[in-house]
Amino acid sequence: MKKYLILLFAVIMVAVSCHRNAITGRKQLNLIPESEVQAMAFSQYKEFMTANPAVSATASKEAVMVKRVGDRIIESIKQYYTEKGLSQELENFQWEVNLVNNKEPNAWCMPGGKIVVYTGILPYTANEAGLAVVMGHEVAHALARHGNERMSQGMFQQLGGMALSAALASKPTETQNLFMMSYGIGSNVGVMLPFSRKNELEADRLGLMFSALAGYDPREAIAFWKRMSVASGGNKPPEFLSTHPADETRIAELQKIMDQTVREYYKK
Repeated sequence: MKKYLILLFAVIMVAVSCHRNAITGRKQLNLIPESEVQAMAFSQYKEFMTANPAVSATASKEAVMVKRVGDRIIESIKQYYTEKGLSQELENFQWEVNLVNNKEPNAWCMPGGKIVVYTGILPYTANEAGLAVVMGHEVAHALARHGNERMSQGMFQQLGGMALSAALASKPTETQNLFMMSYGIGSNVGVMLPFSRKNELEADRLGLMFSALAGYDPREAIAFWKRMSVASGGNKPPEFLSTHPADETRIAELQKIMDQTVREYYKK
């Protein structure tokens, strides 16, 4: 009987915590209020930037480029959300764009709009359109609340769907570790909860649209992922062993929507 009650509780928790995302239209598990996630994100971002100072735009053309591309994408997102009557979804966003010195080929966008690009990814982006593909993809993760979704899934699995306020009070270490695993920057957890294949492909689709709306040729996405595939040297595991789509799958999915994206969103 106890087992059935626990199962019933779990079903109820999932049902009441499902949120329909405004930009994707998809229902997702969100146990954590977005305001709480953003508060934790801003705190973690501040800590990260203290340890990793931004490259000065006055001393680096690359930093200027990153800010320029980021600003154009942010503006395209604001316009798109306004046209769709979704401006309220961005009310608590505190947009910021920075380049940091780090050899890792990486970039990310925290919930609430804090965007960081590592210098290590610039050789692969190769140009502004390639950079827009990456930044659009990372911002799409934040707008689609993918981090909240995977943190909620982790919380449900590890803490039994406990409410965030209760989890913070009774299991602060576990809760903090879940956040660090979900968003991962500057953490010592050692492993980052991966986005699902669905999340990755969703971010690809939305990011492609945002980069096109910002005036960047979305077809550069194909060239970028081909460069990343070559750079990996075939060292990635087979797709069925990975939660990330294989480069070939990602490119094939992008090619399916490329013509429509160019036609509907790309304005030179």
